[in-house]
Amino acid sequence: MAVIEVEGLWKIFGGDPERARERAREGVSKAEVKAETGSVIAVNDATFEVREQEIFVVMGLSGSGKSTLLRCINRLIEPTFGTVEVHGEDVTAYDDEQLRDIRRTKMSMVFQNFGLFPHRSVLGNVEYGLEVAGMSKSEREEKARRTLDLVGLEGYEESRPSELSGGMQQRVGLARALVNDPEILLMDEAFSALDPLIRDEMQNELLQLQEMWDPAATILFITHDLDEALKMGDRIAIMKDGELAQVGTPTEILTNPADEYVRSFVENVNRTKVLQARTVVRDPRDEEEARLRTDSPSVHPRAPLAEILPTVLKSDQPVAVRNGQGDLKGVVSRSALMEEVTRNAGVDLEEEAVEEAVTAQAS
Repeated sequence: MAVIEVEGLWKIFGGDPERARERAREGVSKAEVKAETGSVIAVNDATFEVREQEIFVVMGLSGSGKSTLLRCINRLIEPTFGTVEVHGEDVTAYDDEQLRDIRRTKMSMVFQNFGLFPHRSVLGNVEYGLEVAGMSKSEREEKARRTLDLVGLEGYEESRPSELSGGMQQRVGLARALVNDPEILLMDEAFSALDPLIRDEMQNELLQLQEMWDPAATILFITHDLDEALKMGDRIAIMKDGELAQVGTPTEILTNPADEYVRSFVENVNRTKVLQARTVVRDPRDEEEARLRTDSPSVHPRAPLAEILPTVLKSDQPVAVRNGQGDLKGVVSRSALMEEVTRNAGVDLEEEAVEEAVTAQAS
């Protein structure tokens, strides 16, 4: 089920937008359109949907239009042409009051630069949206404290943002977005300003939170980093010069790039470190499920194939695939994993040698 539906979306700055769109449709390049009309095409006829409870990643280089596209979704930037529907309602037709309401109740945003109020405490930052919504002081403080606990900031409620590390500040920003229980979470390069280790930690934190939420939020995630896109995304849209070059699952992007531009992005990726257990999972048969005890070996759906290989090879039966809450999502068989690993590791070896080959590639 689609939560967000974007149809024929354009964002054109300055000049003559009608003429600019006409020339772009004729195949004229972005640079030539600017020279002719004075218009800059930031988003060029984007059409896609974001499904319920998925993490949809828009990935592209600087200037590709990805952040502009995101801001058109909640109309922080006004689209020039096209429509954005949320649960079937045309957001592009909303008046100011309707926009304020959807931003308060359904759609939250996390920014790259944190966007925290320096004069407010951590608790004050997180409860701000609830305060604006008119919630009582006791209720909003209680809810803000619970949300801070959720993102690992218990004990920092009275700290100022300037007293926190970058990673902790981003956790505050995430808590502020989550405290309103949004159905949709918009994340604009939210982790790109963080150090690599903290960035990896925040990625894992978000994936864990996504499993814990009930119901899970629908996340639209912007990044310029391919590794982050492949790790986070259920599906990925790759942008170039304002256009969507390809939309697909990480497996589809890696194994069947739409054109040379996409191929150039993925050609040097070690696929066994990126493709995840969920790409080879299957439903267990009744007798298999009966044998899978909660304490038997298991792997996470998002664990890379190279990481789960030792566990599966050592098991004499299919290995359970369980999420962070321990729920059974399927099984991975030795034969399915072997087939996928040998194909994507670029090797054709006996079973005993596969682990050694993949380990060497991963190092």
